[in-house]
Amino acid sequence: MNDKRPVNLDIRTIQLPITAYVSILHRVSGVALFGVAGLMLWMLDQSLRSEASFDGLKAILASGWCKLVLWAMLSAVAYHLVAGIRHLIMDLGVGETLKGGVLGARLVLIVTAILIALAGVWIWQ
Repeated sequence: MNDKRPVNLDIRTIQLPITAYVSILHRVSGVALFGVAGLMLWMLDQSLRSEASFDGLKAILASGWCKLVLWAMLSAVAYHLVAGIRHLIMDLGVGETLKGGVLGARLVLIVTAILIALAGVWIWQ
């Protein structure tokens, strides 16, 4: 056989383009959001149940670890939102070329980094 397919399929040595990383991270953020959806619903329930439960939730969220978890959740929401908007724009036929895809992926990372930083400032102020 004269097979010329690549033999080395070690994921650590394969160089993926930035568009692949953005797409993979979009899926990971979606799974993370699905995983923390119960926690978000519980927080919503506690905030709406009564004034005492709202005050209890505020006390819980005042700790550093809870702020870190909340920041991680908001980071996943921000990334998934921005990357999802990129996919919707690409569905309209904009940025489907290699150059447009790379530019869109870089914009996703830049805009998400700004939103994550703003979320951190908002939480820890």
